[in-house]
Amino acid sequence: MKLAPRDAPRYFARPEPDRTGLLIFGGDAMRVALRRQEVIAALLGPRGEEEMRLTRIQGGDLRGDPAALSDAIRAQGFFPGARVVFVEDATDAHAPAISAAMEGWQPGDAQLLVTARQLAPKSALRALFEKHPNAYAAGIYDDPPSRAEIEATLEKAGLARIDRPAMDDLLALAQVLDPGDFRQTVEKLALYKLGDDTPVASADVSACAPGTTEAALDDLIHVVAEGRGGEVGPLLSRLAAQGVQPVGLCIAANRHFRALHAAASDPGGPASGMSRLRPPVHFKSRDRMVRQAQAWGMRRLEQALSLLVETDLTLRSSQRGPAMAVMERSLIRLAVLARR
Repeated sequence: MKLAPRDAPRYFARPEPDRTGLLIFGGDAMRVALRRQEVIAALLGPRGEEEMRLTRIQGGDLRGDPAALSDAIRAQGFFPGARVVFVEDATDAHAPAISAAMEGWQPGDAQLLVTARQLAPKSALRALFEKHPNAYAAGIYDDPPSRAEIEATLEKAGLARIDRPAMDDLLALAQVLDPGDFRQTVEKLALYKLGDDTPVASADVSACAPGTTEAALDDLIHVVAEGRGGEVGPLLSRLAAQGVQPVGLCIAANRHFRALHAAASDPGGPASGMSRLRPPVHFKSRDRMVRQAQAWGMRRLEQALSLLVETDLTLRSSQRGPAMAVMERSLIRLAVLARR
């Protein structure tokens, strides 16, 4: 059965122990790995691996010994409790061996967890899980985490009391950081607030956020909005090295240009429009963005937003292209448009 993207996070947190198996696939290996870890922890508990209730098999090993998977699923462990057989980096070539193991599965056998890279809709491995009546297939895409997913991450870290500005900061940070980096930031924040009963504030988030990600991202968007195309490349390379994803960059640029458009189209003028924005623009950027809105004008900002929407659709499409190159090209086009 196919697991819808909106239902997948809830299932990963509370997987059904009586299922034959679960396939998790996606282009971002880090996102797939994080979800796989979450499912295994939920099924086996904190001591599952220590009690040898987890069996790991590399996809490449199935070619030499396809029966090993069936044997591992039916094997009896020394410790009581649920068992998981994890097949890593599977491909369509491994579908026959995985299919044979699933056909003989019975209640009480280990649950099969398979991870794979991006799979086409007609993939044999993907079809195997999507058509199975007692198994799930879940695609992991490069979309930023939803508010519910972010709140779940904060809850797991023990961060229940967060004031509104701090939550806004965390939501913005989640849009531009790699999922692994965001989780590390949240864990660092939890340690930072250990023993402190006051709610998490913006100052706490700033103290724990990766050193220059937010500042470098703001610098890049401002450089683009001011038409300084020659500075785009170096700033983009720095952000890519820090783990910022192209989709996150596109979202940040879209948010910035929407704010400029709202200010430029305000009857009271850009300065008045900027003061009405919710959430409010940081005071350090306010005057600079007012000047940008005045320079662009409403009509050219509409062209900029149209370009960003097109870029966003390209980045989220099933076509696997050089995503960062697509984003860089769009930013340079925006910088050229700013100089006209």
